[in-house]
Order: sequence, then C-alpha cells, then structure tokens
Amino acid sequence: MKRIAVFTSGGDAPGMNACIRAVVRTAIYNNIEIYGIMRGYEGMIKGRIHRMESKSVSNILQTGGTILKSARSKEFITHEGRKKAYQQLKHFDIDGLIAIGGDGTFTGAKVFHEEFGMPTVGCPGTIDNDIYGTDYTIGYDTAVNTALEAIDKIRDTADSHNRVFFVEVMGRDSGYIAIQSGIGGGAEIVMVPETETTIEQVIDTLQKGKLNHKASSIVIVAEGDEEGNAAEIAEKVKTATNGLDIRVTTLGHIQRGGTPTARDRILASRMGIGAVEGLLAGKSNVMAGVENNQLVYTSFDDAINKQKPIQDDLIKMVEVLSI
Repeated sequence: MKRIAVFTSGGDAPGMNACIRAVVRTAIYNNIEIYGIMRGYEGMIKGRIHRMESKSVSNILQTGGTILKSARSKEFITHEGRKKAYQQLKHFDIDGLIAIGGDGTFTGAKVFHEEFGMPTVGCPGTIDNDIYGTDYTIGYDTAVNTALEAIDKIRDTADSHNRVFFVEVMGRDSGYIAIQSGIGGGAEIVMVPETETTIEQVIDTLQKGKLNHKASSIVIVAEGDEEGNAAEIAEKVKTATNGLDIRVTTLGHIQRGGTPTARDRILASRMGIGAVEGLLAGKSNVMAGVENNQLVYTSFDDAINKQKPIQDDLIKMVEVLSI
C-alpha cells in the first residue's frame, strides 16, 4: 500500500482525535501517504479528502470531538452513493481505509468492502461500549467519568433536600455507562436495557430506603430502558407513591464531549496503531480491538451482530451495595 485514508463517522467520542493522531503518525512511520476524509461517508462521496502530515495532528491528543468532523450520510446508504465514494477514493489513489466509529460506521464499511473490495480496518469509537470484540471502546471511559462527576454533584443536592433523583444517561441499546457510573456513584437503582427492572421494584427499593432513613436516593436510567426514559419512569413512580420528593436530570450530550481520560487516549492510540499495522499486514473487513489487554482483530460481521452483555456480577453489585 502507498496511500491510505482515515475518517470518523457516527457519534463523536472523546479520544477520536488521539486515534486519528496515531493513524497518521503510524502511516508516516511506515512510509505510507496518509489522507484525511472530512465528515465521514458524506465527505468521501464529495471528495473532501486532503493529505495529512505529522504536524496535522499536533496538539490534538487532549481534545474531544474529531478534527475530521462527522456526519450521517443518507446517500451512502444507496449503491449509487457508495459508487461515487469509491470513484473519489480511486481519484486520490487510496489503497485502504481506517474507519473510526460504531456499528453504523462498520456496517457501511462492510457493505462497501463487499461491493468494491476496498480494504478497511475499523477502530471502535463510541461512548456506549456496545461493540463486540473489544473490552472497551474509545470514549467510554471518559463518558463514564463525566456522568460520575455529574452524579456526585447531584448527590449533594439530593442529600441536602432529602430528594430522589432520576438521572438519565446515554445508552439506547446498552447499559454500560449506566451500570459503571451507577456503581461508582453509589446509586440505589440502575435501570438498563439488558435487564428488566419494573416500576414496582423501583418503588419497593425506594420505600425501603425511606424506612431505613436514607437521606437521598439516586436512580440511574439508561435512555433505552424498557420502562421508558427517566422523566417517564419518575412520573410513574411519583403517581404511585406519597411522600417522595422526586427530581429528574438528563445528562445528554455532555457525555460525548470533553477532554479524554488517560485511559481513552492510550486505548485510542493503541487501536490506531493496530489498525494501520493490520491494514499493512493484509487484514481487511475487520475491527482492531483490545481484549484482556491484547490487541485483537474481529470481523465487522461479528462486531456488528454479536451481543456484548453486561456481566452479571456488575448488576449484582448494585443490589448488594445499595442496601
């Protein structure tokens, strides 16, 4: 390979810039020309492709977001859109791609490879940590710490006023942020899509806490919980109980931004290096991940389609530690 390109796609995640930096400098280290594609698949279709040098990624290791920007592309979903993207890559003599993103990004890369044979290696960048084939995804650790900082502050005011706070965190299909920030923040209840927690169970736990003279309670709700979002669940609990002073906080997109933690910077750098080295070794249609502290490659098909369950012991921890 003589020329490869890197792009970010889907939701941004802290540490994406660290991964871009690692990709660029690893390519240059191996005497490979490296190009950046702006705004993901949309930029690929429009030919927004530019040469990158080592200085292009100076002083970005500590920044959140992505210098290559991100966008969702409806046109890339069509065969004609993907054909345009391939023609643009051929115009720039691109031999391979590094895709940084989540399952939507990898789904696009998988189809693109099947249709046009473009060698691609992915790096899992998503705060949800819901990608099979890696213990942690880029941005997850930062998102958990961001949520935890907010939960600690909410606990102060909850304790001051003897209130119950329902705190909604991101995780449409995954409860990883909820379970980790809930354990770290001492939550009484954590509601995640992977397990069923009924309104009756929530009420029972909160009333037991009141009988035990708990000054406050925190309920962490992953946005994709089967009972609804935090506001909906709080309203159901409020209607069914008397004497509970209930408030709701939705953390939202603050979980996606901010300075990446050391763990995310190192993880992203390791994956970026692994992705380039994998591409140069002839690997394609795979994701570079880290399992048991070892760099591994997982097919896009498995990364997209296999489930990554929350460990039962984490769920048990919430029950044991909240009494």
